[in-house]
Amino acid sequence: MIYMRKNKILILALLVCLSIPVRAQNTDNNIIGIVVDKSGNPVYGASVNVEGGAVETRVETDKDGKFEIAVEKGQRLSVVSVDKGSTTVVAKTDGPMTIVMGYAAQTIDVGANRTFNRHESTAAVSTTYNEEFNKRSSRNISNSLYGYGLGLTTLQNAASTGLMADPTFYIRGLQSLSSSTPLVLVDGLERDMSLVSPEEVESVSILKDAAAVALYGYKGVNGAILITTKRGKYKTKEITFTYDHIINTQSRRPEFVDAATYASAVNEARGYEGLGARYTLEEVDAFRNGVGSGGASRMYPYLYPNVNWIDETFKDRGVSNKYTIEFRGGGAKFRYYTMANLLTDKGFIKTPNANDGYSTQNMYSRANLRTNLDIDLTATTKLKLNLLGTLSESRIPGASVNLWDMIYSIPSAAFPVRTEDGSWGGSTTWAGTSNPVAQSQGAAYSKGHSRSLFADLTLSQDLSGLLKGLGANFRLAYDNYSNILEDHSKTYTYAGYATSWTTNGPFYTAISGGESSEMGSGAGIDNWARQFNFAGSVDYNRSFQKWDVYSQLKWDYEYRDSYGLNTTIYRQNVSWYNHVGFSNRYYLDLALVGSASSLLAPGHKWAFSPTISAAWVLSEEKWLKDVSWVNFLKLRASFGVINVDYLPKDGSTTVYDYWDQIYTTTGTQYKFNSSYDSEFGSTIIGRLATANSTHEKAYKYNVGVDAMLFNGLDVTAEGYYQRRKDIWVSSEGKYTDVLGVDAPFENAGIVDSYGVELGLNYTKRIGDVVFNLGGNFAWNKNEIKEQLEEPRLYNNLVQTGNRLGQVYGMIAEGFFKDKEDIANSLPQNFSTVVPGDIKYKDVNGDGIIDANDKTAIGYSTTAPEIYYSFHLGAEWKGIGVDVMFQGTGNYSAVLNTKSMFWPLINNTTLSTHYYENRWTPENQNAKYPRLSSQSNANNYQANTVWLADRSFLKLRNAEVYYRFPEEWMKKTKILGSAKLYVRGTDLFCSDHIDVADPECYGVATPLNKSVVVGVTIGF
Repeated sequence: MIYMRKNKILILALLVCLSIPVRAQNTDNNIIGIVVDKSGNPVYGASVNVEGGAVETRVETDKDGKFEIAVEKGQRLSVVSVDKGSTTVVAKTDGPMTIVMGYAAQTIDVGANRTFNRHESTAAVSTTYNEEFNKRSSRNISNSLYGYGLGLTTLQNAASTGLMADPTFYIRGLQSLSSSTPLVLVDGLERDMSLVSPEEVESVSILKDAAAVALYGYKGVNGAILITTKRGKYKTKEITFTYDHIINTQSRRPEFVDAATYASAVNEARGYEGLGARYTLEEVDAFRNGVGSGGASRMYPYLYPNVNWIDETFKDRGVSNKYTIEFRGGGAKFRYYTMANLLTDKGFIKTPNANDGYSTQNMYSRANLRTNLDIDLTATTKLKLNLLGTLSESRIPGASVNLWDMIYSIPSAAFPVRTEDGSWGGSTTWAGTSNPVAQSQGAAYSKGHSRSLFADLTLSQDLSGLLKGLGANFRLAYDNYSNILEDHSKTYTYAGYATSWTTNGPFYTAISGGESSEMGSGAGIDNWARQFNFAGSVDYNRSFQKWDVYSQLKWDYEYRDSYGLNTTIYRQNVSWYNHVGFSNRYYLDLALVGSASSLLAPGHKWAFSPTISAAWVLSEEKWLKDVSWVNFLKLRASFGVINVDYLPKDGSTTVYDYWDQIYTTTGTQYKFNSSYDSEFGSTIIGRLATANSTHEKAYKYNVGVDAMLFNGLDVTAEGYYQRRKDIWVSSEGKYTDVLGVDAPFENAGIVDSYGVELGLNYTKRIGDVVFNLGGNFAWNKNEIKEQLEEPRLYNNLVQTGNRLGQVYGMIAEGFFKDKEDIANSLPQNFSTVVPGDIKYKDVNGDGIIDANDKTAIGYSTTAPEIYYSFHLGAEWKGIGVDVMFQGTGNYSAVLNTKSMFWPLINNTTLSTHYYENRWTPENQNAKYPRLSSQSNANNYQANTVWLADRSFLKLRNAEVYYRFPEEWMKKTKILGSAKLYVRGTDLFCSDHIDVADPECYGVATPLNKSVVVGVTIGF
């Protein structure tokens, strides 16, 4: 018995001893590591897993970037960070690992289920991550892109009404006579980026060459802006709240002369024209002083007003507020990202609450709710769901009136804001309805209500049970947008005075006009659109020793309806894409895409696009691996043919039918009973149909270099050439007017474009200081090779061979000094000239100055040839500063804005700038010609006097911030992070126009500059 008991004890002891090495062996297989970025900062939330391992074995780095995972010797670890990219490394079991998410690890998302790291990508793609957008406080992602995205030109626009307009985008400049607008994609689907808030965005990629856009068919020819929104994270629970309080001011509001100066200027202009003075000296003094003697003195402010219409209509500041809360996290089976965002903008109307029950303040508000879900239904079946709903409301005073157009039209001397009895001011010369104060307060308001829903669902099935590496995807998407416009309008009476000056002072007669009415209301659908998208693909992804193979066969189909089009547009693509890598050094991509479009003529709806691209990672070669200052170096090249389904339109016509148009109903009315009945328009022969039409094509070539040098300097260099052929152009230049009808469109246009791009970024940590500097530079040139231009009498008139958007005009040689100078100069046939008028060069040498002397002057007014940006940033113990400058070059403007540069015509006003720089007999070296009170065909030609250098350098963004120490946050046991910041947007501009913003020099709402105070708190 004792023996058996001893045996049991011995056996138990042996089992315990045997278990000890087993435990020790498991512990030995657990490796500890840290994941850092290229600056040495820990990467939080990176997913680490054995390559090919199950989801359950995945771990995630903590806030210090540390992880621990069980791995066998020789196995490879896959590391994926949402914002730092992905990389694969061989596990080290002999000690702690340090994994650097460097330049080559950055993720390149080209859409269509294709995501690569920078190491293996063969396409020309520039990606900006959300950490950059977090430095700005923008109303939407489109207004966050100034200066970002190598190859992307982002130009600010001004709103004609309302608060703000969205920017214009070009990728690699202007490229075609038809359209150069890039494709905009949100999570791989064509959507409106103005409805996407920057907080919900993970990255924005600029797809530039044929290799990047091939799978998008007809719509990708001008490049694409691919916006990828945030997704859930594994084994985390994050809550982030952000609040921005934004104070807006309008930069470079126009300055117009006071009433006395205006009256003197009108008299001066009429004197040059041989006309009598409009105002007596006494009246000029009355405008200046506003008081007089005698019984009429009390009326002077009403008879001879001096109104600063800007100050009376607008206040100095507007206010915006933005609130954002984000929820992000998940586990092995379910990951989520949810965001709610509320934006409110209030404008600059000075007195918006003059009426009971409603406001006339400019206003824009938007609420966004996004939910992105990733659900692992089984170990091999995954579901991805994206939902975005937006509600927005806008309001402007009056019935869609343009207050700034009135500001640019009404002189300070026109009429008072209100007359003595309180009526709105007006006159017979300037209609009372042109009173901007009255329109901002007394004409009610208009409201717009927009509703949007964007939904897409993707089902992914791993088919490795049939064939290792095989998978399938199916996507279904539905988008719906509508806008309902409310018009609340009412009219008002106005009054004024017709005055003349007598020996006894002013004599005046009261006048009145308009009708007063109660507010009436109406509403209706202003715009709507809907889109369906279906896509299916079969993918194969395997590695064989030194070979990596990815192949995809894909079909996608979309159709969309929109307001005013009254027809459905269908498009579909069938594509075969292949990516092959060898020995982690050599990569080759091949794609063949067939595209169809309902826009194209029968028999021409399908077109095929072949694309080839390759990359060579030189830094993986033995002869370069030991060069310490070369961390990564890759060469790329691509070529492809991309087709276009663009069709021309005449004017506002929305029906794309010029391959078969025969008749149009734009003729005059039929005549009945000696009168014309407007209900019966005649039918006439329209533009001739196009025979043997085809589609526009782009032949794209690209070479590039990607490098990381000296452990922190990122370099990207690109060179490209593109030829656009078979562009739709009018053939009017081929035929004489004897033809009797409009000539057909033909596929005959040719445009060449070429350029270079350079992107640099350097990041370095020195002790507790991390600093970053870098920039982008792009030079984009184009040339029209063919456009069926009509024969020209002189070579200087030929436009073929010049750039798209080129300015054409006269070359000025100063101003006529006196009548003798006019007599001794060549005759100018535009209008009668007097001293102070512009003298032109005889460009063609025929001895006559006329329209045949016009020639190319300046550059394009549409887009700059040079676009660049540079940024500087540093952080020390949580205190940081970051600034971004952005500029343009080789960019022109024609300064023809009424009142500002072309004053007084049609009784408009006069800018202070023009008045101080005008020609007078005493100022022969003036900047601008003499004043004119009437139309002046000689001076108001496009010419080098009005040509301005539109290049500029702007401080697009500046931020000063403080991140609270992590130790402080831990003590709260609630907060995970906190950041306070002050930001500025468009605070500074250096340019050559000075009195107007170079991006907004016309009649429009001035651009904003903003100061932001905000906080971001993480829980």
